[in-house]
Amino acid sequence: MTSSPLTVWCNLQLPGRALAALQAGLGPHRLVRAAESTTCFQPLGRPDPALSEADVAFGQPEADQCLTCTRLLWVHLASAGYTTFAGDDIRAPFIARGMPLSNSSSVYDEPCAQHALAFMLAEARQLPGSLRDQQTTHAWNTPPTRAASFLMKGQTVLLVGYGAIAKRLAELLAPFGLHLVGFRRRPRGDEPIDVHATAELSKWLPRADWVIDILPAAGDTAGFFDGARFAAMKPGAMFINIGRGATVDHPALLVALRGHLRAAYLDVTIPEPLPREHPLWTQLNCIITPHVAGGHEDENDRLVALFLSNLDRFVRGQALAGRVY
Repeated sequence: MTSSPLTVWCNLQLPGRALAALQAGLGPHRLVRAAESTTCFQPLGRPDPALSEADVAFGQPEADQCLTCTRLLWVHLASAGYTTFAGDDIRAPFIARGMPLSNSSSVYDEPCAQHALAFMLAEARQLPGSLRDQQTTHAWNTPPTRAASFLMKGQTVLLVGYGAIAKRLAELLAPFGLHLVGFRRRPRGDEPIDVHATAELSKWLPRADWVIDILPAAGDTAGFFDGARFAAMKPGAMFINIGRGATVDHPALLVALRGHLRAAYLDVTIPEPLPREHPLWTQLNCIITPHVAGGHEDENDRLVALFLSNLDRFVRGQALAGRVY
């Protein structure tokens, strides 16, 4: 608990309404803007001189610099992901200093879950093919489109990376009568669906109709979905990635799409933007959206509201929402 006014550093590109709400909501606390601003999901990867005078960081600070800022008491990330803060070289010093790290997963669980559901329904109802016909040949492909459409009831869905987004997606999928199975590093045992350790994924891949990648980018998830894991998926399986592009071996995915996979829906790639000449763009059974799963019209307003609520908790010495460690 603290009673002294705090200096809050922010490097987010906030539109006028959200910035005004942040400034008004800080009350006695002082706002310091970074020299360079960025989006809520894109770390700059460069230090900012103003961070050294801050007590609280809100946005996307450079992880290594946070360790050198002796005044810094708390870091709140304006993203659900915390890749640059995930390593033990960052985590251990944070914990040793008693400096909490929190994220904005509660802002992004709903839109990301809805985006994944939209992907699934688009494939089930064959929307990409009909859109392609509308934009090109104007063909009235009724028989093949009806024949390729399917009901999701009874299908098996693997949610790989069971966190806030997967939990919300499971809630949205509940009415469809699917068999939902989650995977995380260390299952807690109190999850509302059947959740296994990620190490057990290989035995489930051949059973899955849908494999949904919600993994964060980390050392042990780089290229996680590789040729072997794609090969283990059954013919006609469908793959979705709303996690991080670095978790997928894209050449291996392309091979699988030209072979036994029915479809892939990607919101994230590596690199981003995906180069215009990349073959995934023209692979007809691959649908790509440009890292927008978390986006929504009041995204910045909700980010600011979450931070200000957390700031009040921090000042009062209460538990932080979205605390990572």
